[in-house]
Amino acid sequence: MPNWLAIAQLGLTAFGAMNQMQVGNDEKTTADLNAYNLETDKRRGDIEARQRHNDRLDTYRSNLSTNIAAFYAMRGDDVSNDPSVKAFLKRNRETATRDNARSDFMGAAEGMKAMQAARSTRQEGRARQSAAYVNAFTSLGSGLTSYYKTRVPTTEPKITKTT
Repeated sequence: MPNWLAIAQLGLTAFGAMNQMQVGNDEKTTADLNAYNLETDKRRGDIEARQRHNDRLDTYRSNLSTNIAAFYAMRGDDVSNDPSVKAFLKRNRETATRDNARSDFMGAAEGMKAMQAARSTRQEGRARQSAAYVNAFTSLGSGLTSYYKTRVPTTEPKITKTT
């Protein structure tokens, strides 16, 4: 008659190993979902950066028209050839260009940070899954070793032939 406790121990070990593997799979799935959310945040940040860029250009164009109209109203003649007006408008254009360059750079840096976080999160999920698999197989090996150490050997009568 087999040793039922040893068999039960072996079954529980197998069940525990399957549970550890499922936990590893769940942790990987959670990490993938978190990484997807980080990538979505990156896309949202890219859109916001482009919108800031476009808003700054719209503000520059609006201010350009307003400034030209104000210079024309003050002077009453063609201001497009006036050196001081040209210098003022050039400084405004340079300021807008620098502002946009800084904003674009910050948007790109935030995007790279989000993508790195997504990659790290995915890698962490894979590492947790691998660790869970290693633990599961280690548990199985341990359980098998314990089973063979604790099982009751069956003794069957040996039939020997006599000649």
